[in-house]
Amino acid sequence: MATLPVYRWRLAPDGYATRRQLRAAGLRPGGQDVAAQLERPRSRRGPLVAYLYRIDLAKPVRPMTPGRRAALAKANRARRICPHCGTDAGYVIPSSLGTCVPCNSPSTTARSA
Repeated sequence: MATLPVYRWRLAPDGYATRRQLRAAGLRPGGQDVAAQLERPRSRRGPLVAYLYRIDLAKPVRPMTPGRRAALAKANRARRICPHCGTDAGYVIPSSLGTCVPCNSPSTTARSA
């Protein structure tokens, strides 16, 4: 297995891009392997790493079909429904809470002085 070329942060040659950069250009990796990586020095926890893909091998982003749009809307709608009370919270329920904010916060009426 060949090792990847490693470049310092912001010093990668032209022709490489991260996933986010590809997406901003309307492209996707398209099944290609990682071509190189960037490393940015960081204290204690090791370097930050970003993987690079070749732009010339990237493919266009697939268009959104009506079926995919409907499936995405259904998934996002499900993320707004509180599993405890079953109401639409009006926002995406944080996975750290697991329920809407009113269900998660302690009841103020149950407190006694």
